[in-house]
Amino acid sequence: MKLPQAPCPRSLAPTRRHFLRHLAVAATAATVLPRTFAVLPKATITKINIYRPPALNLHFNQSNMVVTIETDQAGLIGVGEGGSRDTIEQCAQRLIGRNPFDIERCWQDMYRSWFYSPGREKIHALGALDLALWDLKGKALGVPVYDLIGGMNRTYLETYLSGGGTGTQLQERARATIEAGHRAFRMDAASPGANQPVTEAGPLPGPIYNTRERVGQVAKNAKDVRIGVGEDGDWLVDLHQRFDYADALRCCKLIEEFAPYLVEDPTRDEQFRDDIPKLRKMTSVPLAAGEEWGQRWDFHKLVENKDVDYVRCTLPNVGGITEMLKIAALCETHAVGIVPHFTGSIATAALVHALGPFSGPVLVEIGQNVKLPEHVSEGLDFRRGKIWPNRRPGLGITLNMERLSLVTAITDPGTKRPVFFRPDGSQTSW
Repeated sequence: MKLPQAPCPRSLAPTRRHFLRHLAVAATAATVLPRTFAVLPKATITKINIYRPPALNLHFNQSNMVVTIETDQAGLIGVGEGGSRDTIEQCAQRLIGRNPFDIERCWQDMYRSWFYSPGREKIHALGALDLALWDLKGKALGVPVYDLIGGMNRTYLETYLSGGGTGTQLQERARATIEAGHRAFRMDAASPGANQPVTEAGPLPGPIYNTRERVGQVAKNAKDVRIGVGEDGDWLVDLHQRFDYADALRCCKLIEEFAPYLVEDPTRDEQFRDDIPKLRKMTSVPLAAGEEWGQRWDFHKLVENKDVDYVRCTLPNVGGITEMLKIAALCETHAVGIVPHFTGSIATAALVHALGPFSGPVLVEIGQNVKLPEHVSEGLDFRRGKIWPNRRPGLGITLNMERLSLVTAITDPGTKRPVFFRPDGSQTSW
C-alpha cells in the first residue's frame, strides 16, 4: 500500500529551492570547468640553447647570457638568463629528456647529480635554467608565473637608483631620484682618490682607496643626500666590502643621525659571519648584505639571528625562482626584507614573479634596467620609478631573436651518471 506523502513544510521549501539551484549550478560548472582550468600537456625537454646578447655583461654575477628550453610540444619554449657557457652546459645536460613541469625534481637533479655541490658560479647557471622552467610552466597554463606561487601581494615593486657626486650635485641627484618615483637614492662609499700607489717598478694599475679618509667623506655626503631626499625620503649607502671592521663601524656610527634606509656590504664577504653580528650590536643603522651570495646555505644563520635587516640575494644568482621562494620563506619567518641586486633585464623581470607574493619589504636595485635591452622586445615593465606586474604568461618575456647570437645547443643528456633515491622516490646526493 502506497502511503500518501505529507506536504512539504513551508519552512523547508526554500531549502529545496536552494538545493535545486545548487544542482543547476553544479551541472553548469561541470561543463565550464574543463574550459576554465588549463591542464598541463605531456611534454619532454628536447633542446637547450645558449645565446650571447649584443652587450654581454662581463661581470659574472650580473650575467645576461640568454638560455631557452625547447620541448617536443611545438612552440612551447621557456626563456631564462644568467650563467656562462661551461656552467650552463653541464646543468643543461641533466634536463634533456625530462618533464619540464617537475621543476623541483629538475632543480634537485641539477644540484645533486655531481660529486661537488654547485659553487656560486654554477648555481647561477642552474638559476638561469630554473627561470626558463618556470617560464615554460606559466606559458603552458597561460598564466603569469606569480599566479603559480600565490598571486601578487603588492601593487608594484619599489626601486632605488644610484648616483654619485658631492655637495650640491649630490643633493640634486638625490632629489631628482625621489621626484622620479623611486623609493630611495643610493650613494657609493665615496669615490677613490685620483692618485695611484707607486712602487719601485712604477705605479700600480688602480687608484688609492684610503678607507680611514673615506669615512669622513661618506659622512659629509650622507648629510647632502639627506637634504636631497628630504626629511621623509629614503637613501642608502654601499660600502662595497672595501672597509675593515673598525672603519666600517666608525662609518656606520657617523651616519646614524642621517637615518639611512640601509648600509650595504659593510665589510668583506669572507668576514660577514664574524663582522656583521658585531656591527649589529654596535650601530643602529639597518644592515644589508648578499649580492655575492648563492643559495640560502651561504647566509641562513645571519637571517635566523637577525644580524641583517635585508638580504641582497637576487635572480638568477641564488639558483632561480625555486630557491628564491625558500629564501623568501626564511626571511618572512625572521622578519627580514629582501633588496635584490640588479642583474640582466630578464632576471630582473623575474623578480616581480618571485617577490610579488612575498609579504615582507622589497626594494629592487634597478641598475641599467630602466629600459629594455635591444634583444628583449617585451619584458620588464618599469615606469614612474616602479616595476609593475603584467598578465603576460610565464615571465612575460618576448625575445628579439635577430639580436642574439647562438653560442651552442644542447640536445644530448651526456654521460649517464649514477643517481640515488630514497625509498619514496625523492633524490638524494650522489
